[in-house]
This record gives sequence, structure tokens and C-alpha cells, in this order.
Amino acid sequence: MASASQDPTAAPVVLYDEVDTVAFITLNRPERMNTLTERVIAGVADGIDRATASQDIRSVVIRGNGPTLTAGYDLNPADDREAGAAGAPSADEVHDAWGSPYGAPGPTPRAGAWDPVRDWQFMGHNVKRFMKIWECPKPVLGQIHGWAIGGATDMILCCDLLFMASDAHIGYAPSRIYGTPTTMMWVYRLGLEHAKQYLLTGDAIDAATAHRIGLVAYVYPPDELADRVAAFARRLAHIPANQLALNKLLINQAYENMGLRTSQLLGTFFDGVTRHTEEAYRWVEGFQTKGFRQVISERDAPHGDYGERPR
Repeated sequence: MASASQDPTAAPVVLYDEVDTVAFITLNRPERMNTLTERVIAGVADGIDRATASQDIRSVVIRGNGPTLTAGYDLNPADDREAGAAGAPSADEVHDAWGSPYGAPGPTPRAGAWDPVRDWQFMGHNVKRFMKIWECPKPVLGQIHGWAIGGATDMILCCDLLFMASDAHIGYAPSRIYGTPTTMMWVYRLGLEHAKQYLLTGDAIDAATAHRIGLVAYVYPPDELADRVAAFARRLAHIPANQLALNKLLINQAYENMGLRTSQLLGTFFDGVTRHTEEAYRWVEGFQTKGFRQVISERDAPHGDYGERPR
């Protein structure tokens, strides 16, 4: 994982725009498939805060520039190099790049040592920022085109309603190695059977299936998606803001009562565990010896999905 370029002349990695009553939060790293970095996650959280505070805004849309919403966390530690050219990130590189909000005295760790508390704090910091979407008193709509993979689902499944392009896919590929869902919205949005179906396998889900199993609310042709989402968002302005906020809070509270926050605590901690197994270490080392794309290809080839799906 790596932070985006710190070049002050570079384009913002997240754009925020207000159009009439709708705030648009747009991931803006199309050259990197809008992969998530510290600055991207911070930008989304800041956008939610701005929309919440804006007197003119009644609803929010999260979307992405370029061919995909987001391909999840940026696993390549060199943002400006060809994927696979860089070696595996060390634990210190991971934590330093993400600016963990936790510090405490302790010995200098030996090579490869894992501090579970430090890991939980830095990844939990991301969860807290994703959950701003869930906690926002204004409806937040997720606009999925292209792909929403891995950590992307930790973010976008926090939205109130999901709209998906008919040719798009969503899935938690790190179920196969190197991750567990941290916001754990999968089980609460899908129920037991489908949650196990897709979290045990990491299978990619096409739009028709996502709609059938209740993961997304609406599916539209790719060239209609943006207009359909914007129209729906504008329609919400005709409902009192306090009415929307109270209904959202009431629905969310039912899921909070089911243990959502406890599941997130375990999901976030287990995510760190899965990144520090012997299998995970060897998998990441393969980025250097085989190249990033080859390692990902080998992960997905037995399942025939993501980059390995039939064209």
C-alpha cells in the first residue's frame, strides 16, 4: 500500500463538487484505476464532512473517474512505476505511508515482526473514515462502474443505496489471500448464505447477480448510469432533510443492534492476521520475483474471474 504522489501541482486525487442539491465525491486517480491510498481515503472522508455541513446539499454521490470505480487498495508501493516493478512493501512502509494515528513506546522490532495493535489502529483508521458514509445524516449513493474490488467494497458498501452499470463487477478478491473485509458490510447487506458464498470464494459478482441477491438496488446501462444516479439524488431533495436523516438512522440502528461494530472490530483485526501469515508473506514476495500482474493472475486463474475472466 502506498500514498499517492505528494506533488503539489498534481491533480487532486478526490474531487468535490456541489451541483444544486447534490454533492459529488469523485475518486480521481484513473491512471491507477482509482486505487485507494491514504490521500484518497482522507479525501472521501473530507468530502462527506463537507457535504454533511453544507446547507444546500440534500444527498451525496460517490463515483470514480476513468474506466472503473476503484480497484481497491494500492498494493504497489511505487505509485509512479510500472505495477510489479517494485518489491514487496515492508510493514514499516505500509504503516508510515498510511500515517497510523497510533504510537507507543516499545523496542525496535525485528525484521518481519508484526505489532497487531499498531496494525489494527492504522487499518481501523480507514474503517472509521469509511463509516462516515454510513453515519452521514444525508443519503449517500454509490455509483459502481467497471470494478469495485477488495478494499473498494469496504468503502462503497457503506453507502445507503448502490447503483451499478450493467457491465460492472464487484467482489472481495482478498478472500483468497491477504485480507478480510474490514467494514463487514457484506454479511449485513446479503445475509448468511450469500455472504458465505462470496466471502469464502472471493468470486466476482456481475451486475445482474448483484441485483438478484439484493447487493445493489439498481442496474442501468453504462451510458445511462450517471444520469440515473443524479436524477435519483435530486429527487431526494423533495423529502424533508430531517425525515431522511431519521429514517436512515432508524434503519442503520437495526444493523448496529445486530453487532455491526463488533463484526468490524474482528474483521479489521483478522485482516491484519491474514496479511501476516507465511502464505501472505510468500504471496507478497512474489510481487518482486514474478511481478504484480503475474501474482494476481495466479490468484484468480483457478476461478476464471477478475483479470482472468473469459473475454
